[in-house]
Amino acid sequence: MALTKLIDEAFAPAASSIRSGNIPGAILGLVTADGERAVQWAGYAQIEPEHDNVSRGTWFDLASLTKVIFTTTRILHLVEQGRIALDDPLVSVIPDLRQYDMNAAERRLTFRQCLAHQTHLPAVEPLYTYGQDPSTLRAFILQRVWQPGPSVYSDINYILLGIAIERITGQALIDQPLPERFSFRPDPKLCAATEKDTWRGRLIRGEVHDENAYALGGASGHAGLFGTIDGVLDFAHALLDGTGLSPDSIKAIRTRESEKRTVGWEGFYPGWHGGDVCSPDTIGHTGFTGTGLWIDFERGLAWSLLTNRVHPSRHKDSGILPLRRATGEQVIALFDRQS
Repeated sequence: MALTKLIDEAFAPAASSIRSGNIPGAILGLVTADGERAVQWAGYAQIEPEHDNVSRGTWFDLASLTKVIFTTTRILHLVEQGRIALDDPLVSVIPDLRQYDMNAAERRLTFRQCLAHQTHLPAVEPLYTYGQDPSTLRAFILQRVWQPGPSVYSDINYILLGIAIERITGQALIDQPLPERFSFRPDPKLCAATEKDTWRGRLIRGEVHDENAYALGGASGHAGLFGTIDGVLDFAHALLDGTGLSPDSIKAIRTRESEKRTVGWEGFYPGWHGGDVCSPDTIGHTGFTGTGLWIDFERGLAWSLLTNRVHPSRHKDSGILPLRRATGEQVIALFDRQS
């Protein structure tokens, strides 16, 4: 399988999006279970206040890919080590969670429920508007009376999981060890720029775009991780070849906990962001800044599309969903034709 022969065609939707001005730049990477990979890129890492080209080594703010690459994987490693179990309640390691109400619903939440977004917690909350002292903000999150609601994809789930990781390991998230080509403290000069942020009053480059993660100290369970395309492909390859997690953990990320969710990941469904020609045994995840990763276990193929679609502003239609879908369908059509 010569992925290098199809990467130019696979990149065509992204190239068209760059030419039309929908996104500043993009990198597409493909990797197979046997380790073959191909990468293509074009456009700009920054267009304001000056232009700077994307390269293969550009670092991207991975946004919610933090949830799967870092947080889910770290929790599953802790399970493999026997330090927690997926069905343990969070209070087994965060005993002060809602400590003034022993009957609070949050005290019954388990790691599995938070990982699979099967809780009553809201999708997002502007926590940064309550203050920027990380320790006080963590305490606020733990004692907040969260209003009950239906299960939704929730950043709050992963903020709690990040706090749990800190409690178990005794180490702040921003200081946690990471694989090569990932960082919570990247060199800004090597990064793709994100938004011209009205709250911080500056263009964001090399610091986390997500306001809550920034207020929590730069790293949280839901956002804060930066990485290069080759770092993301290294991670995907380790899941495809079974070296990144134990068999039980691989089974967990591939098994549905709900119609659309597995432990940590989203599973294929018609109309999803990865395109409609993925195998049913495909998992994926996206990030608000314009990133995404998809792993088709049946085909032994993974692909990642990294863009800085929020640069210089999130308040425009970047067409990121149709771009992601078109890219996934193009990748698989070309891969199947060559197989």
